[in-house]
Amino acid sequence: MKTVIYTSNAPEPIGPYSQAIIAGNLVFVSGQIAINPSTNQLVLGDIKTETKQVMENIKAILTEAGIDFSHIIKTTIFLMDMQNFAQVNEIYGTYFTSEFPARETVQVAGLPKGVNVEISVTAIKS
Repeated sequence: MKTVIYTSNAPEPIGPYSQAIIAGNLVFVSGQIAINPSTNQLVLGDIKTETKQVMENIKAILTEAGIDFSHIIKTTIFLMDMQNFAQVNEIYGTYFTSEFPARETVQVAGLPKGVNVEISVTAIKS
């Protein structure tokens, strides 16, 4: 059995997918990009600003699911340019305090809407 998670505090999906799905005690959050849910516009000022918007979108979805960043067990970061790794990591790291999730970061050939970063997470509801 699965439960669809939806919040107006995160961007509307731009395709046939859900913001997140709860299956058992796992929460699968779809890849988030830097769309401001209030304006439905991309936030592309610089990589740090873009990453902050992505993390805020993830935060809104986690909140709707009744959990927070401490529940994340795995993240995947997709970057257009690995040269941005340190700056993305700097912002990403501010959302965690301890017991960091497993993670991989990969450089890709393209991302939706021409963004520079996309992040997906898997969390556990305990």
